[in-house]
Amino acid sequence: MTRPAVLVARAVFPETIAKLRAHFDVEDNPADTIFTKAELSAKLAGKAGAFITGSERIDAEVLDANPQLRAVCNMAVGYNNIDVDACTTRGVLATNTPDVLTETTADFGFALMMAAARRVAESEHFLRRGEWTKWSYDMFAGSDVHGATLGILGMGRIGQAVARRGALGFGMKVSYHNRSRLAPEIEAPIGARYVDKQTLLRECDHLVIVVPYSAASHHAIGAAELAQMKPTATLTNIARGGVVDDAALAVALRERRIAAAGLDVFEGEPKVHPDLLTVPNVVLTPHIASATVATRRAMAGLAADNLIAALTGAVPPTPINPQVLAARG
Repeated sequence: MTRPAVLVARAVFPETIAKLRAHFDVEDNPADTIFTKAELSAKLAGKAGAFITGSERIDAEVLDANPQLRAVCNMAVGYNNIDVDACTTRGVLATNTPDVLTETTADFGFALMMAAARRVAESEHFLRRGEWTKWSYDMFAGSDVHGATLGILGMGRIGQAVARRGALGFGMKVSYHNRSRLAPEIEAPIGARYVDKQTLLRECDHLVIVVPYSAASHHAIGAAELAQMKPTATLTNIARGGVVDDAALAVALRERRIAAAGLDVFEGEPKVHPDLLTVPNVVLTPHIASATVATRRAMAGLAADNLIAALTGAVPPTPINPQVLAARG
């Protein structure tokens, strides 16, 4: 019996490839080439499934060129690289990898926030340049995290995990804005206060952005929103590039309209807006919030489990569009 063929679009752990090869004919990409859209579409020819990452865009054009495709499984919790409606219309199951990266990503988001607040990157660069010659009372004086007001935009799994760290670990006052208010039993243990977006921006000392990217959230934080924040506030983005207007943020940082920022995601990444590279009061990291060995292995394993289930008649653990499964019967 002919086994289904699948594409693994980026390099991944050898054990993940071995797991998939136990079920499928696998075309992998050990060179870790980033395919153009045309190359991706050609690679998917004859494939029943695809193991993808955020660098592969699955849209109507790619799907129409590969009508045999039955599943696309993303090794990420975000899935703005997948046109879910186009997949659903064509009966293609899409999956992601939630939960397994929640705590690790929250750890990193909190670390990035603290680094921005305490001017860690600025002061390290100063030291490395050999400019540290004496102590001074205001040398790299930043802002406190303990007891401050933590504002969270997007109170899903990761937002709640960041809130727990702030409230229970650092005695922070937690405010949040979300599409809908959380249940009282979620708010109460961390003293979380639901506020409108304007209040969140106006009152928070440290803003952490964890909202999913969509057309509705594009540039949710732009020049107008930055102008509402305290000049002593920090901004941390661990959501997706495009949620923040990076050009406007660079201006706000340069003009000290806000104190500092920590960014793990960028518009058009891996390219970074050049103005962000010239302002000192920003900590920049290359989209590594989930980058621990254990977490990345868990993400790869879950994406593989989703693909195996989707193509062998089982129920995938984390479908994005489960209505496709219902339609298949």
